[in-house]
Amino acid sequence: MTYLITCVAGEPSGDMLAGQLLHGIQQHPELSDSRFFGIGGPKMQAYGFESSWPMDTLSVRGYVEVISNLSKILKIRRELTQRIQDERPDVYIGIDAPDFNLAIEKKCRGMKIPTVHYISPSIWAWRYHRINGIKKAVDHMLCIFPFEPKIYHDVGMQATYVGHPLANQIPMQPSPQRAKDQLSNQGLLSYGSIATNETVIAVLPGSRESEIKYIAKGFFDAMVIMHQTHGNKIRFLTPVATPKLRPALELLKQEALQQNPDIQIELITENSSLILEAADSVLIASGTATLEAALWKKPMVISYSVPWLTAQIMKRQGYLPYVGLPNILCQSFVVPELLQEEAKPEVLARGTLEWLDRPNQVASLVSIFEELHILLQQPTEELVAHAIAQTIHSKSH
Repeated sequence: MTYLITCVAGEPSGDMLAGQLLHGIQQHPELSDSRFFGIGGPKMQAYGFESSWPMDTLSVRGYVEVISNLSKILKIRRELTQRIQDERPDVYIGIDAPDFNLAIEKKCRGMKIPTVHYISPSIWAWRYHRINGIKKAVDHMLCIFPFEPKIYHDVGMQATYVGHPLANQIPMQPSPQRAKDQLSNQGLLSYGSIATNETVIAVLPGSRESEIKYIAKGFFDAMVIMHQTHGNKIRFLTPVATPKLRPALELLKQEALQQNPDIQIELITENSSLILEAADSVLIASGTATLEAALWKKPMVISYSVPWLTAQIMKRQGYLPYVGLPNILCQSFVVPELLQEEAKPEVLARGTLEWLDRPNQVASLVSIFEELHILLQQPTEELVAHAIAQTIHSKSH
């Protein structure tokens, strides 16, 4: 039987997760002939997904940033809701992007269309009261962390721990030299092959325009300081998540070159995973990429900056002392977090370089991240596809 499935992902990390989800669906004996439409990126489109609206319109974070894009977001929401009403898909799957997806999911339930949400909103970190709205919108929550299902079971919701897909993709033992060779062999480097004794620092300022606006300048200033203060030559590797981000990053690179003409900053299209594997130390914006860095067993400094008003609202609604996923999952500050006014370039630079001189601390961190990796490994694609099939069947009877 052919099922019609609507999926919505709001940013590159969601597109990656959804691509694996679609692959799992296509491997499932009952769902293999499914057709897909909604909002997604290139990873989803590789599986025949029809993206009817641009994904990057939804790629904003924080109250202030959402307000400035609100009219476009609401227009997409209206058009998508109308198409769902017209075509009556067999299931709606929201991939992350909770502010957008939960509103659509609630409308779907009103139309008797079953809903699945992939990746629990961080209600265990802040705004727990959202669980009331989630319960009205979601038939089945797919959880990527092992402690999450109980939160939903306690309020009478269906929830399944499916593990984190990255834990299955990333090897337990990284090979930095292999990654350096691959970057060199694929012609991704402007400054030639990476020498064996060359220090590699990955710098990931985020995948959203708002993150580049508020975070990237401080990260590039930190690169300049690291270049000036570190004795050996450093190669800085920065992934460019989407083509839209490249002009702003190129401008920041040029400003850095004006200060230090011999600084080596590589802006590499996508390839964040390869960049992280190659790195000796990482400076990274808080978000999904921090977990990817942990799975690659990398020492890191996590940072984040948002407009003052957004920061004040978030601070009042938070419950945990951590913002970085590695620290949240380990329930400890295993890596430093430098947020808002603490995220000064000189402090970011010092924290990132300090890891290079602490091999014993790095070895201890690697052991912690190996335990985390084992915990997150599950047959994710199979579990996700099974839960989706189960949800479709439970609502059709």
